[in-house]
Amino acid sequence: MNWPSRLLLLALLLGGATTFAQDNSPETLVRKVADHIIQTTSFRFTNTKTGEKYESTKGLASSPDVKAESKFNKWMYVNGVLAVGMTQTAAVLKDARYSDYARKNYDFIFSNLDYFKKIYDGGTTSVEYRPVMKIGSLDDCGSMAAGLLDVYSFDKKPEYLDYLRRVGDYIISKQVKFPDGTLARNGPRKMTLWADDLYMSVPFLARMGKMTGDNSYLDFAVRQVLSFNHYIYDSASGLYFHVFYNDENTNGVAHWGRCNGWIALAQSALLDQLPANHPQREQLRKMLLRQIIGFSRYQDTSGMWHQPARQTRLLSRVFRNRHVHLYGSPRRQQRLDQPPLPVHRPQWLGRPGEEGNGGRRTHRHLHRHQRRREYPILLQPPPRNQRYPRPRSLPPRRHRTGPRQRQDLVQIRPDQPHPPA
Repeated sequence: MNWPSRLLLLALLLGGATTFAQDNSPETLVRKVADHIIQTTSFRFTNTKTGEKYESTKGLASSPDVKAESKFNKWMYVNGVLAVGMTQTAAVLKDARYSDYARKNYDFIFSNLDYFKKIYDGGTTSVEYRPVMKIGSLDDCGSMAAGLLDVYSFDKKPEYLDYLRRVGDYIISKQVKFPDGTLARNGPRKMTLWADDLYMSVPFLARMGKMTGDNSYLDFAVRQVLSFNHYIYDSASGLYFHVFYNDENTNGVAHWGRCNGWIALAQSALLDQLPANHPQREQLRKMLLRQIIGFSRYQDTSGMWHQPARQTRLLSRVFRNRHVHLYGSPRRQQRLDQPPLPVHRPQWLGRPGEEGNGGRRTHRHLHRHQRRREYPILLQPPPRNQRYPRPRSLPPRRHRTGPRQRQDLVQIRPDQPHPPA
């Protein structure tokens, strides 16, 4: 995950906080990242074959080679996270430049959408902003629609509302689901539940329910949180599995760090919008608190978490920053009815220098000898018999396995209670 996620999580950390004077204060770091994004977003189009650049598509000859020049102007789920982060940053820092950026980004996209829609309607599918014209997955719509809902509170444009209603209808009525109504996906394997999809649906549904006053959105979001907890929560480790294979009734073995972050953010977003008197609010609050206690056990001494959360390699800033979002805000501490959790203290910045250079320097950019000096134990591979075990019925791999590959399977417990439909 790139900068948009980091910006959101750093910005939400500041909720209810005061301004600090030192150079490495949260406000300074957030502004550095946000300002860099604003400065490097061009709000232009470019022809990928000729290299020509355009400020607008009005009067432009139709060509599928015309693309948004900046990655921040593209329709991708990471930019939905970015939009939420920018509007949150503007509210906390009382600086309208950041919310204006999010508003300008969506206006830029929707103002030029007709140009690309004509190309798409003509039969060309590899066109910019294709996910807006044809929603094919939760990744296509959920995160960007959540960001658009935040922007809609400023700009009540009818085209925004039309799209938001279309997304709501897609998620509730058209997205593939298990027989019990749990959101799933058909790729790369049919009828598979991914933890990521809780974030790609619930934050939008929670916002949509509050904005429209239609409780069906909130009720559907609550059912998804309960169902995802049923299918992928592992009580033995206190973590979530990344996937559940419905056809095999099994979980994937990996407790992927980032997926645990997606789950936590989704549950937090739902509680932010849920009425205080909702009958299931207390149950949801306890689920989130249970997860926070669970993943706090796996925090590394550097202040970060590992990509496979139970392994001793592959430190993950993204996983860490999602937990900053949960720990750092006094408002969220009150929501959990808990005193400030000490686990967030060392992990806000991790090791010194990691967030330097405008947020661009990472653990991977350190020289190898520096990394060995700072992380002498973490860089040592675990014993061979602890490396991603595979079923005995399968032949051994000749190539080294990676954390993203599917390995062993764990049978789901049949006595685990299922949430009501």
